[in-house]
Amino acid sequence: MPANHGAALLDTLRDALTRYVVMPSEQATDAVVLWIAATHAQPAWAHAPRLVIRAPERRCGKSRLLDIVEATCHDPLITVNASPAAVYRSITPDPPVLLVDEADTIFGPKAGDNEDLRGLLNAGHQRGRPALRYDAATSKVVTIPTFAMAALAGIGAMPDTIEDRAVVVHMRRRASGEKTFPYRARRDREPLRALAQQLTEWLRGDMAILERAEPAMPVEDRAADTWEPLVAVADHAGGDWPERARAAAVEMTREHNETGEISDRLRLLIDCRTAFADDLALPTAELLHRLRGLEESPWREFGPTGLTAMKLGTLLKEYGIRSATIRFPGSGQAKGYQRADFADAWSRYAPELDTSAGGEPSQPYQPHNPSSDPVRLDEWYGSSRTSKKAVPPLTSKNDAGTAGTATPLKVVGDTA
Repeated sequence: MPANHGAALLDTLRDALTRYVVMPSEQATDAVVLWIAATHAQPAWAHAPRLVIRAPERRCGKSRLLDIVEATCHDPLITVNASPAAVYRSITPDPPVLLVDEADTIFGPKAGDNEDLRGLLNAGHQRGRPALRYDAATSKVVTIPTFAMAALAGIGAMPDTIEDRAVVVHMRRRASGEKTFPYRARRDREPLRALAQQLTEWLRGDMAILERAEPAMPVEDRAADTWEPLVAVADHAGGDWPERARAAAVEMTREHNETGEISDRLRLLIDCRTAFADDLALPTAELLHRLRGLEESPWREFGPTGLTAMKLGTLLKEYGIRSATIRFPGSGQAKGYQRADFADAWSRYAPELDTSAGGEPSQPYQPHNPSSDPVRLDEWYGSSRTSKKAVPPLTSKNDAGTAGTATPLKVVGDTA
C-alpha cells in the first residue's frame, strides 16, 4: 500500500462524516473519525473505548451521527429492543460494535430491568472482565465475554462509569447558516460500507503492528486507556493525524473534565477549598454556613434541612478528613476542621485548584522504551488475535439498497 494510504482513508472518512453531520468542533470530528477506524482493529486493543454522543435537546444530530457511525464502523450491532442475553451471546473474540440510540432506555428513569445490559457496557471496556452465569442444567459456571466497543447516543449525560471510559461528543442543534447533505440509507450507505471495507483491509493487514503499539500519550490514567487505540491508529496512518489525534485527546479530555458530572463528595471537597479561603481552621458550624452560602452550590438544599454536620463528616471521611476539637482564639474549643487536613485530598483529587498545599499533579505518561521488547497483551488475558491477513466479511444484516442519483461519495482507490 502507498505510504499515505491510511491517512488518505482517514481524510476520506472525515469528509464523509462532515458531509452529513455538523460536528461541534474540529477535535470532535477527528476523534469520531479515529474511533470509527479503531473499531476495525478491535482484536488489537487492550481497551474498548466507548463513544458517547449526547445532546441537551432533540434534533441536535445525535441520531444522524450514529447513522454514519453504523455505516462506517466494523460489524455494527444495533441493540434496540435486544435482550441482554442476545447481546451477550453476540460478543465473540472478534466482537461487533454495539450501537445504542435513545440510551436513556438503559440508564435513565425509563431504564427498567436493564441491569444486565448496563453491567455489560461497564465491564466491556477492558479485556478480562467476563460476566459469570450459573448454568443449572450442567451445574457449571459459564464465562461470557463482554469486551466490545460501543457507541451510545442520548439526551443529557450518561453515568460517570460510562463517560469516564468514553470519547464524549456534545452535539448541538444546527445554526441557521449550517448546512448538511441529507443522508438516505438506500442511496448513501453502500459507498460508506465500501469505505468501511477499505478501513478493514488496511488495519486488519497490520494487526501484529497495532497490537504492539505503545503510543506516547498526552493524557493519562483512564483517559489514556480510552484514547490509546485512537492515537495508535493515527500514528499508524501518519500524515498530520498523529498531531491531530493528540490535540483532540487533550482538548476533549479537558472539556469533559470541565463539563462532566461530578459526585457530591468531590463537589464538597472542591467547595471546601473555596470556603476555607485563607483560614487555617474553621468551626464546623462556620464551615457549614460558608458552604450553604456559596452561589450555585447544592448545600442549602442538600437533604430536608440542608447539609448537616453529620453528613459533612460522612462525605469527607472517605478522603481521610475528620473533624477534631480545636481551640479557636476568642471563642474557646469547638468541633471543627483544619485546612492542613484537606491538603492531601486537594492535591490528589483537585490538583488544578491546589496552589498552596504542596501537592504535585500527576506526571505525564512516559512512553515505553522502544528499544526493549514489547509486552504482549495476550499474556495477560488470552489472545483473540488473528495472524491471517484475509479480510473477514462485513456481517451487517442491513441491506444497503441501491444507489440514488446524488453524487456518490468517492472512496480511496475508486476510479469511477
